[in-house]
Amino acid sequence: MPAEPLPELRRPSRRVAFVVGSATLILTFVASGTPIPLYSTYRLEDGISNSGLALTTVVYFTMTALSLLLLGRLSNHLGRRPVGIAALLCSIAGGLVLMHVAALPMLVVGRALQGIACGVASSALGSYVIDTAPEAPRWLAALITSIVPPLAVPLGALLSGAIVEYGPAPRVLTYTIVVCALAVGVALLLACPESVGRRDTSAARRTLRPQVRVPPGARRPLLVVGMVAVATWSLGGFFQAFAPGLTADRLGTENTFVVALVFASLSVLSPVGGVLTGRLRPAPSVCLGLGVFATCAVIVAIAVRSGTIVPFLVASFVAGVGQGIAATGGMRGLLARTSADDRAGVLASVFLISYCAAAVPGLITSRLAGHVSLVHITFGYTVLVVVASALAMLAGRAPTIRIEAPVVEPG
Repeated sequence: MPAEPLPELRRPSRRVAFVVGSATLILTFVASGTPIPLYSTYRLEDGISNSGLALTTVVYFTMTALSLLLLGRLSNHLGRRPVGIAALLCSIAGGLVLMHVAALPMLVVGRALQGIACGVASSALGSYVIDTAPEAPRWLAALITSIVPPLAVPLGALLSGAIVEYGPAPRVLTYTIVVCALAVGVALLLACPESVGRRDTSAARRTLRPQVRVPPGARRPLLVVGMVAVATWSLGGFFQAFAPGLTADRLGTENTFVVALVFASLSVLSPVGGVLTGRLRPAPSVCLGLGVFATCAVIVAIAVRSGTIVPFLVASFVAGVGQGIAATGGMRGLLARTSADDRAGVLASVFLISYCAAAVPGLITSRLAGHVSLVHITFGYTVLVVVASALAMLAGRAPTIRIEAPVVEPG
């Protein structure tokens, strides 16, 4: 049986639900960005190596991917809000664990909990955002669901970096703030209306079987979105794992706010790209965005080799704009082929590909970090970005792809 939407929400209720859903989705990913500037602190004070930090990043991405694979369709049966609230509670647990990091195992556990939270929120809260999105502008839901992870994670890192560098209790305060904000998010979600009908629990249990289901009409658009994710998320994973090492060893500073800025520079401007190209058709948006992103990735690699921070940051910021253009265009094309019943599963598939695109190269480089220089690792990621971008642009321009169809109205 397909998921049954509830009767049409009144306009004020729908607007409030959309705002709360978007805010809590963003907040979950903000929370997952807060430990990243502290990686430099853990590296210096607790002796956690670059390889250990890279492994922590792999665990985070892997747990996110697994939660998407196992729990991605659960909100179709139990409702968007209950599953979304569970994601927020898991993120709170992760923040509480991270307050007590003194060695690698506690860091890994905290990041694993945050990864599970992000995976569940990507599907449940992402679907809630689409369900309650306003009728105009039609591209707004695609923009939010496509750019929240690459935008919110670096925003969390910037907040944390500023607190760690300039505030009191650097290893605790940032987590305390985020945990309190997540608790407020739980209360707000409890007060919002549900957007889909609930089914019996036996049907919910069946969704726990690993399954990636894509509607036949969405397969080619998903290929395009998947290649966009490989190009952009792989480089984002590199920045997350190696920002402390890049900042200290290649760019010449240990300042934790600069570490956060280096990490955030790749994606913090991605919403700008999404808004600027909101009226473009999906296929041209993908080609334009990835052309900009791949070019900037090459410049980033050259800047790392030469140890020059200004070209590095400029290229990274511009790459973020390109990422927003490509991701929003690809997501609009995919949502045009997706019904209300398939939203949670399709979003789970998109984010599963995205997190695997970050985790698999990260797993390889975590093994190589002790034997290969950061310069060589950077160039390896750049090659991956260029190849994935080329494949996405070729797929997006194929005449059999019709990803320019009107976007399905939010249900």
